[in-house]
Amino acid sequence: MAATDTQHLGLRSLVTPEGVPVRLELGDRGERAGAFLIDLMIMVLCLIGTWLVIGFGALFVLGGDLAMALVIMISFFVRSFYFMAFELRWQGQTAGKRLLGLRVVDRRGGALAPSAIAARNMMREVEVFIPLSILLFPYQDSIGGLFTLLCLLWLGIFTLMPLFNRDRMRVGDMIAGTWVVSGRKFELKRDLVSATTIPRGFRQKAPEQITATYTFTPAQLDVYGITELQVLETVLRAPDNATTRATIDEVWRRIRDKTEWKGDGPIDAYRFLNDYYTALRAHLEQHMLFGDRRTDKHAMEQRRATKAPSPDQSKT
Repeated sequence: MAATDTQHLGLRSLVTPEGVPVRLELGDRGERAGAFLIDLMIMVLCLIGTWLVIGFGALFVLGGDLAMALVIMISFFVRSFYFMAFELRWQGQTAGKRLLGLRVVDRRGGALAPSAIAARNMMREVEVFIPLSILLFPYQDSIGGLFTLLCLLWLGIFTLMPLFNRDRMRVGDMIAGTWVVSGRKFELKRDLVSATTIPRGFRQKAPEQITATYTFTPAQLDVYGITELQVLETVLRAPDNATTRATIDEVWRRIRDKTEWKGDGPIDAYRFLNDYYTALRAHLEQHMLFGDRRTDKHAMEQRRATKAPSPDQSKT
């Protein structure tokens, strides 16, 4: 699987084995810092509650040193599992990332593996929390000034690492093979809507002036997968002749029947297929970014069958 940079800073493209390119935008460094601060505030509130409930009870039962050791151990588990639990449950998002529209993805385009989530979040201990613990806990007074300076330098280098590489990666991202991307800014390459593929009736308009005429619901887009998308692209790229026009007319009718699409008035078959292709491609790209590869219509039929009994559907 190949990953190539686009010409624009911050945009990256993933080309899947199925040949479907997914374009995404790296998360802004400021947004990433803001998301981390939000998560940090939530986590601190959780830790304070934990310390109040467990720490003071342990202080009376175990004594000062053992109570402090217990608090440090609990703090480690809370801050480690906070990030891992959220990113596993919300497909690469924590509360802070979700609020700011960010998401962790695999740089190779695959599903975000639990091992990658664990690796990037355990590295946060080395990058941030270990030096912070040394600097902020009570025993900080017993360490020398040189050691304090080294901790500050350590914290600064790791914290500022996203500023010094064009992929905006922390060390944890480098080790885990992940990117943090903006989930709100995925772009669809509309290469079919070009002067070479638009039929004669549309050639007076520039590509960016052509907007969707026909719209489709998520359920109608869930009917087909990557294989059908590629077939549809082949049909739309075919030379404009009588055979192609007959094929387009047949294909749009099958898609209409299969998806149970309802519409009034005369239908422009080419425009219908072009709009369906554009919507389906964006739909599949979004799911593929989260590791959900929808291979073909048969796989989608099996998914629907496992969710709930459904009547037999006509085959395209």
